[in-house]
Amino acid sequence: MKTFERYFVATNRWMLIIMLAVMSVIIFANVVLRYSTNVSIEWAEEVARHLMIWLTFIGCGPVLRYGGHIAVENLQDSLPRPMAIALRAFIAVLLAALFVFLTWYGIDYMDRTQYQQTPATQISFAYIYAALPIGAAMTLIHWLLIVRDYVLERKFAADAHFDATASASL
Repeated sequence: MKTFERYFVATNRWMLIIMLAVMSVIIFANVVLRYSTNVSIEWAEEVARHLMIWLTFIGCGPVLRYGGHIAVENLQDSLPRPMAIALRAFIAVLLAALFVFLTWYGIDYMDRTQYQQTPATQISFAYIYAALPIGAAMTLIHWLLIVRDYVLERKFAADAHFDATASASL
């Protein structure tokens, strides 16, 4: 399972790195062209926007995995340990249900928009909206990989690249 987790996290990271790099290059090239030649790349803004959508949903899992989302933890801090564990278990079930819901209805939304096309690139909106179910499914996998430690110890994953508790103390 650790091997799967390592490859899954690495794949997710590389997807984010590549999407961010492509988006940055497109935006930079468009700005340079606009100011040096007064000509813009027609599809640059649209593609950058779609990449940002994909970055948001694909990046949700790693942020959740490392405890980077905003959370109000005062209640569980004030509860006795058994009650805090029960509260975190309830939160864990709610989050898992949310990710399943987003995956299911994201697929439905993709189906509804498959015949609509984007204005500049003329691709199906289903490819853009695929970010929701794919991102939610990936977030669910990240969640399932860390949920035991979260429920029992309120502990998130940490590694050399990112540690939310270390960055919170800076």
